Amino acid sequence: MNISRSQEMKIRLQRSRGFTLIEILVVMAIIAMLAVMVAPNLFNQQAGAMRDVALTEISTLEAALDIYRLDVGEYPDSLDGLVEDDTDRASWNGPYLRRDVPTDPWDNEYVYESSGRSFTLLSYGADGMSGGEDDDADIGL
Repeated sequence: MNISRSQEMKIRLQRSRGFTLIEILVVMAIIAMLAVMVAPNLFNQQAGAMRDVALTEISTLEAALDIYRLDVGEYPDSLDGLVEDDTDRASWNGPYLRRDVPTDPWDNEYVYESSGRSFTLLSYGADGMSGGEDDDADIGL
């Protein structure tokens, strides 16, 4: 049986088209292993970034609260006092924030308590509840 050169080329082209199922499965397995190794690192970086945002916002709010106290003589009863005059005093020189009072990166309100002379300001973290560990830990300065 004599095969011409053109027929031989045609047979080789038909055999070499595309990837085999084994080759595709090996590539998919490699991609899956890489995803398993990279994904946790990405999520850890996001959690750290959200924590940094919370610390920065707390610092900004504390600075605004200190300026409020210098003007009024005591800290406000709520953080809304930084945006709207809740004292009816002429010494209120606000608003002390350019925008409304922000929520923390997890869309929860910052926890603010004041006795007039001192205050505590913190975020309850990712779970929105007091206490916790790691990403759920309370954040404050």
